[in-house]
Amino acid sequence: MFSGIVEEFGVVKAIEKDQENVHLTLTCSFVDQLKVDQSLSHNGVCLTVVKVDPVAKTYTVTAIKETLLKSNLGLLEIGSKVNLERSMMMNGRLDGHIVQGHVDQTATCTNVEEAEGSWYFTFEYDFDPEKARQGYMTVEKGSVTVNGVSLTVVNSKNNSFQVAIIPYTYNATNFHTFKPGSVVNLEFDIIGKYLSKLMTFNQ
Repeated sequence: MFSGIVEEFGVVKAIEKDQENVHLTLTCSFVDQLKVDQSLSHNGVCLTVVKVDPVAKTYTVTAIKETLLKSNLGLLEIGSKVNLERSMMMNGRLDGHIVQGHVDQTATCTNVEEAEGSWYFTFEYDFDPEKARQGYMTVEKGSVTVNGVSLTVVNSKNNSFQVAIIPYTYNATNFHTFKPGSVVNLEFDIIGKYLSKLMTFNQ
């Protein structure tokens, strides 16, 4: 479980295809604190550390076919910046919202607008009415996870929404690399999914 408060962005150092899987090797500042079998969020996708190389200061995770189909990890290249968050400690503060690390689908950035020191990003995604009834949607002032970042929704529509990004988040995450056409990962609010599911039993 995660909170959507990204610690930093890592950099992809190597990509190895293995049948339908992809092994991603990255570097970050806390490699020496990682261990094999540890869960780590990559652009909002929970992946397991399978190798740590303290000499090269890198670690490796594996993405399976299902993950590659539902996320943007298959689009990563050598040098790509990836948002990282270690799993949440249960005795800490929940500064973001409950994030599972289970990406629901991708979205595309359609606009980036500067707003006197901050930025508004607009994202569009494929809208499925049936999935929306199950909570796979955004609501005004609700929570959404974009590339692993816990954010508040504004201008929520059926197939699009905006988020406002402050300078710290812009610089500390890979948001500063986004431009129209960039593909990002979405995880909708798990609480909304449960509430939507419960409401179906009353219909």
